[in-house]
Amino acid sequence: MERRRVTQEVADAAAQGDRSENAEYIYGKKRLREIDRRVRFLTRRLEALTVVEPRDRGDDKVWFGAWVSVEDEHGETAEYQVVGPDEFDPKARRISMDSPMGRALLGKQLGDEVLVRRPRGDAYLTITGVRYHA
Repeated sequence: MERRRVTQEVADAAAQGDRSENAEYIYGKKRLREIDRRVRFLTRRLEALTVVEPRDRGDDKVWFGAWVSVEDEHGETAEYQVVGPDEFDPKARRISMDSPMGRALLGKQLGDEVLVRRPRGDAYLTITGVRYHA
């Protein structure tokens, strides 16, 4: 949608004459290159991705797609879903499997204590729940 609009703007600017001093034309061509670069990047990412459906394995272990309930050393509780690096959303409590917390949780099971190395300091968390449905 945006590419179509920018292409039309570039065509309109080109119709005005001298392109070497036409700011709209120069900016439009630059924006088209940025859009095309982003499309190429996303196309390569899509080709490399694999869709994985979270499924309950019945062993209370944390794998990709799991909702994990944790309790910290102060008794504070939280729940997060372990997702791929392109899906993380802190507001929705979705953490990347490549994040420090995601790496610490993967492969652990209910009752395990994990050490999460964070920029603001280490945290010890106890896994209090593992589920695979929303």
